[in-house]
Amino acid sequence: MTTAHLSAFICYRDPDAAVRWISDVLGFDLVREFRFEGNLTHAELRRGDAVVCVQRDDRGYDVPAPKGDCVGAGMYVVVDKGGIVAIHQRAVASGSTVLIAPETTAWGNFRTELLDPEGRQWSIGAYHPGQ
Repeated sequence: MTTAHLSAFICYRDPDAAVRWISDVLGFDLVREFRFEGNLTHAELRRGDAVVCVQRDDRGYDVPAPKGDCVGAGMYVVVDKGGIVAIHQRAVASGSTVLIAPETTAWGNFRTELLDPEGRQWSIGAYHPGQ
C-alpha cells in the first residue's frame, strides 16, 4: 500500500481573518505565509499532523448556508476530549456560530461543530477516522 498525506486548502475572501480564527480558536500554528503587494495570498497552518492551507479567494466562491446543523461538507480535526471543550469555549468567546455544542454522538464520538468567519464548517472530535 502506498502512503499518502492529506492536507486541506480553503479559499477565503479575508485570508488574514481566517488565519487568525484558525490559530486563535482551533489552535493551529502559522508555519508559512506568502504575501503579494502586502496582501496574504497563501498561508500554511499546522496542528500536530493536520495541515490547512489558506488561500485568497479572488473569484468569489459561494459557501453553502447551513441546513439545520450542517453545511454539507467541512473539515474534521481530531483532538482529545479536553481540547474539544477548550476549542468550543474559544469559539463562543470569539462570536463564532456553534452548530452543535460539545456532545457525544450515538457512535461514541465526542465532538463540537462550528462555523468559521466565512461560514465553513469545522467538526472537532475525538474519533479517529480510518482506524
